[in-house]
Amino acid sequence: MPPGREITGHVQLPPGGPVPVPAPPHAAAPTDTGTTTLAVLLIGPAGAGKTTVARHWARHRRVPTAHISLDDVREWVCSGFADPQSGWNDQSEAQYRLARRTCGFAARNFLANGISCIVDDAVFPDRPVVGLGGWKRHVGPGLLPVVILPGLEIVLERNAQRSGNRRLSDEEVARIHGRMAGWYGSGLPIIDNSQYDVPTTARVLDEVLARSIASPPAW
Repeated sequence: MPPGREITGHVQLPPGGPVPVPAPPHAAAPTDTGTTTLAVLLIGPAGAGKTTVARHWARHRRVPTAHISLDDVREWVCSGFADPQSGWNDQSEAQYRLARRTCGFAARNFLANGISCIVDDAVFPDRPVVGLGGWKRHVGPGLLPVVILPGLEIVLERNAQRSGNRRLSDEEVARIHGRMAGWYGSGLPIIDNSQYDVPTTARVLDEVLARSIASPPAW
């Protein structure tokens, strides 16, 4: 049995540190992303459609791909769940950090076994304490961040269709959307999917990822 491989056939994670994402070919064409092992972080405000797009993108790739939603992982906590809608405090931040570490560990496990992954999260440009640096530490240096940011009217409309604790007040949605605008000028690729359906947005995401692979953003 090869070193590091369990009897299940799964590769064990090396101790202490992220698994490097396999380097894709330089200057890859858009169609090349469909067969490349990737780690993607899809960023966007509530109502942007990032979870729906991430799930669609993962399901329609030609290679094994996992979708990891940070909100879903946060809500694994049932009793004692710290709902950010009740106010961002030490407990909600601690649960967010725990969920992010859990997502990062899952992503590294998938990557170690040759499975691509896409993680979606509302990462704010003005919150470095829970920002891109943390995701890079947890997943690895090959992580490709992409921002999905439709217009405010679209975000409000989509948020109105949500239910439960995923639905926010219009005021909160507008506040989050305004903070997300800070990604403009950051150097990260941004997709305005205001006029795109889900399959079109996923196709544009592939094109953006191909360009990111050819010329990785500085972040």
